[in-house]
Amino acid sequence: MVHAVPQPPSSRLATPQPPLAFNGDHKSIPLSSTSHPDNPVPEEPRGVRALSVTDINFSISSPSLRDTESTGSESPSPAQTPDTEISSDAEESLKKSSVEDGSEKTRRASTVLISQNSEDMRRILENVGVAGTQKLQPLCCGGGCCRSQPLVNIPTPSVGANVVTPPDNKAYESLKLNVAYLTLDSELTNLVPLPEKTVSFSAIPKSAVDLQLGSANHPPPFVQPHPPYDVFRAPLHHARELTKSGAEKRTYHFDIDVTDYPAESGSVDFVVGGAIGVCPKNKDEEVDDIFNLLGVPKSIRDKKITVRTSKGRWPTIWGDDQPRELITTRRELLNWCSDIQSYAPTKGLFRLLAEYASEPNEKKILSFLASAQGQGAFCDLRTSSHISVSQLLHAFPSSQPPLDHLLSVLNTLMPRFYSLSQDPLLSCKEKGTQTRRLVEVAVTVAESDDWKGGMRTGVGSGFLEQLARQVIEAEKKGIDPSTLDIHVPMFRGLMANPLAKQFTSDGPMLLIGAGVGIAPFRGFVQRRLQSANCANKVWVLQGVRDSLLDELYRGEWGVDEEKVRTVVQSRRGESKYVQEEVRHQADLVWFVINALDGRVFVCGSGKGMGEGVEDALVDVAMAKGNLNMEEAKQFWANKKEAGQYIAETW
Repeated sequence: MVHAVPQPPSSRLATPQPPLAFNGDHKSIPLSSTSHPDNPVPEEPRGVRALSVTDINFSISSPSLRDTESTGSESPSPAQTPDTEISSDAEESLKKSSVEDGSEKTRRASTVLISQNSEDMRRILENVGVAGTQKLQPLCCGGGCCRSQPLVNIPTPSVGANVVTPPDNKAYESLKLNVAYLTLDSELTNLVPLPEKTVSFSAIPKSAVDLQLGSANHPPPFVQPHPPYDVFRAPLHHARELTKSGAEKRTYHFDIDVTDYPAESGSVDFVVGGAIGVCPKNKDEEVDDIFNLLGVPKSIRDKKITVRTSKGRWPTIWGDDQPRELITTRRELLNWCSDIQSYAPTKGLFRLLAEYASEPNEKKILSFLASAQGQGAFCDLRTSSHISVSQLLHAFPSSQPPLDHLLSVLNTLMPRFYSLSQDPLLSCKEKGTQTRRLVEVAVTVAESDDWKGGMRTGVGSGFLEQLARQVIEAEKKGIDPSTLDIHVPMFRGLMANPLAKQFTSDGPMLLIGAGVGIAPFRGFVQRRLQSANCANKVWVLQGVRDSLLDELYRGEWGVDEEKVRTVVQSRRGESKYVQEEVRHQADLVWFVINALDGRVFVCGSGKGMGEGVEDALVDVAMAKGNLNMEEAKQFWANKKEAGQYIAETW
């Protein structure tokens, strides 16, 4: 039996908030028909609508494979919303009561200034002793800014110092570096050592002249994220965009054909809540741009070479840490093996660029970023949006490190994982006389500002979006996508992520998600609906920005959705975030988490939605369990350890 949380009344105007329950210092749980903060007894919420299993109209084939497709929308993770303030009447009442019982006291300052500059902070961290250091550590960013050293030679007009002239290009300007006091004569200390060169190129042996390398649209065989098994070339059966025009983010649905996926040891199969790994490819234009900036001739970019590594796992993913000798090409290594845009730059990378910079001003700035004096500027770069390798090479055009030395410094291009958005036992498609097995995933395109203008897509989501657009354009022209040889480089792995490990077919279950985080819960509901066990109760709280634009899988849950989900919108109607709805459903949360085999699942972005929902759950435990904050946090920590509270956020 599947239950639903009552839908809030839809209105374009903000509705008045219900009165707030006051529980000591806790003021964030409202008093309503679905939330009784003063009642600690876990009870199943009354007044909810029930859906009988016999009412299910569920098709074995995936909704995305029907001739007439229904489109949903994706909602990116909402930002965290502050707790609702106590009403003015309640606040006035509180003031009066405090005056009557004589508890009102003179307010005093709650903070004391202990540091005004980096020297003060360093003195405190070094001299206060172990206990004091431990107490101050949570206030430190950990980047070492407080240990940066000042520049000795500060330029002044009177001495005519050799002030550094920054590069005059858009890429450098976008870095927003502050080098106002840096001169060519400035003394720089504690420069990081030049990174070790662990990669080298050489000519191939005669025996490899006729060796044929793999397809250009698939990773080389030595890229094995799940050794000893190779990456599988999974045909992309179908793709469609879930979001509508005007949505803040784009989300795509993929039907991936895994009929011929090879058998692996351990009898591991695709499971509800599981995730597949995808090995993405760097953008062709980014790779060619790096080749051009490094001065690598076009004639040798695709020429077979012998690559030798002295240690490490690269260019594999999780291979053994050992020396290697492989036959490949420079393009293959840059396409599939090294991440050129996802990671913040390191001091080792700046030190390498400084070593090979021929222009004195550029060399000084790069050395500055790799020194103790440039620690603050370095931390600013680390905490800003991710900077690509090509952007740094454009910003400092005189630096042209050898490709093999650059590859020694860059991070490995890691696979991206995407949760299954359906029950893998149900999705199949008839093709002639054969039945093809499919797995479904939903992917939101990650974007960030590009220094060239516009937006830059993430490595994994951008790669999959390119594949999706190829399929969509082909279908518009009446072309069968299977004739285009469009494949997804994927692997099944161990299916041991938290959602897959903790899903069970019994006990009440509350599913809380926002944006693409709601996708795996569609599979949860599909699997639960196959059981006639009356104890199988499921509630879904879904957060979206605008249900008209980005509500994922509307009409594709296999049931009457009004009886399954509560959808809250942050940009339309009541303008509510999903964490606020968690507080409004305090009775439901308390019932599920205290029930035998009850489970609360949370999935979505960790920065906004994940943190907000966790705070809301703590608030519920404080109000319903009459706990203080530390006790409430420990309550949920115990539930997580017991496998009853499962959060998968990113």
